[in-house]
Amino acid sequence: MPESRPAPTSLSRRELLAGAAALAVPSGTPGTPGTPGTLGTPLGTPLGTLGTQGTPGTVLFANTTVVVTVDDVRHDVSLAVEGDRIAAIGTAAELQQRYPQAQVYDGRGKALIPGLINCHAHLAQTLSRGFNEDYGFPNSYQLAVSPTSLLSREEATLMAVVGAIEALKTGSTTVVENVGGTMNTAAALAATGLRWVFAESATDRVGGSPMSPEQLAKSGPPEFSQKMREEGLQRITALHSAWHGKENGRVSVFPAAGLAENSSPELLTAVRAFADKHDLGYTIHLSQSRAEVEYVRKHHGMSPVGFLAKHNFLGPRLFAAHCRYVDAADIALLAKSGTIVTHQAAMAGNRGVIPPIPALRAAGVPIAMGTDNNTTDLFEVMRVALITERVRRDDEFPGVRPQPEDVLEDATLGSARAVRQQRMLGTLEIGKKADILVLDTQRIHLVPAVRIISAWIHNGQPNDIESVMVDGRFVMRDRKVLTVDEPRLIADADRIGKRVWAAVQKQTPIVVPGRRRK
Repeated sequence: MPESRPAPTSLSRRELLAGAAALAVPSGTPGTPGTPGTLGTPLGTPLGTLGTQGTPGTVLFANTTVVVTVDDVRHDVSLAVEGDRIAAIGTAAELQQRYPQAQVYDGRGKALIPGLINCHAHLAQTLSRGFNEDYGFPNSYQLAVSPTSLLSREEATLMAVVGAIEALKTGSTTVVENVGGTMNTAAALAATGLRWVFAESATDRVGGSPMSPEQLAKSGPPEFSQKMREEGLQRITALHSAWHGKENGRVSVFPAAGLAENSSPELLTAVRAFADKHDLGYTIHLSQSRAEVEYVRKHHGMSPVGFLAKHNFLGPRLFAAHCRYVDAADIALLAKSGTIVTHQAAMAGNRGVIPPIPALRAAGVPIAMGTDNNTTDLFEVMRVALITERVRRDDEFPGVRPQPEDVLEDATLGSARAVRQQRMLGTLEIGKKADILVLDTQRIHLVPAVRIISAWIHNGQPNDIESVMVDGRFVMRDRKVLTVDEPRLIADADRIGKRVWAAVQKQTPIVVPGRRRK
């Protein structure tokens, strides 16, 4: 905790916002499928939606390494993409004869890897980088004004796009955006070219979430609002109607219950019913804090996992985020129901709590991966997941399990199962969608490499990713993002962030916990 906190000034949020150097931001039409430019000008303007870039043609990745699956790595082969699908894998001579008009991508010194699938992100939390990581969970620093309250709608959208482009550049081709109010950002996110699952979140508990010990101590029995529940379900329905299946199927919309402790049995029933009716997945934050577990036990007489089981919310369509504080009985319920757990390893390590992934795996609980707040770098998540699981296993002969192939599979095929697209995504098998990372293997930290998957997970860097293809189109090529003006986006985000945090710190200076000011 900080040693001292100066008393806040009497400035209101309105006065702070009015006194900030506001940017003139002409808007497009937010929330409309296919509408470019929702960020307006000059904020990080998309260069256009993919729909304006023409139908994908045929691309031949020649003389390369292909990670077809984590157990099937082929060297000195070629892979053909026709339209939005992987059409063939074979020798260069064979495929050049079959596809004489194909655009040839020289694959020598490269490796093709399935695009990563990020199953849990809160994109606009990029605004709190350098603050939210170091004060526990939930953040214990009592700011007088919320940084997000100082953003215009366009600026909040820009922060979400910052997270999206970081995801793209660090290897994610599919992202689950788990927030409420996604209609405001949907068009701008779709224009990045990534594959999306918009998990529109609803809660119906009055009075916020008792996630901290202080909030828990002040909390009473849960009181639920029918109005909040109906409004949340209306948002889910509207977003699904507007966006599900759009952009050649690149966009899906799932329902989400925000938090176990903030959800009534009626909300849980309604969210699952919506998913079942429309053949969708659904998600929730689950057992992410001690306070949550204590609150649910106190007021419902069981663990959060038990509460969801009682109300028939667990099941193979559900991917539950976190599960940091689950016991043997919880794990048995998750396994029996087929519920998937999405592991945000880097954020869990940041919070100082690693979920019992070895016990979950041993019970047969499927594992997917996500990033959570502040960063959308799923490559780093894989590395942290590998290291922390090896430590937590405490094997008699340590350092063997899991293998890099295991965590890559969690972040690809395992996550594809979570978003119910394993028939289309997660591997580079013929017939699947062409969501492909091109890895530059000729890097000082990657040569020599006995196993490229192992070398990359242990020693690699996100910048090893040279190009990214989604749905058969390049969204990044030769490390240049093709769908968004990245330099302008960076400059805008930096300027907005400096303005917002200067205003915040006028009221509440940030003091590093445990360190004395000199």
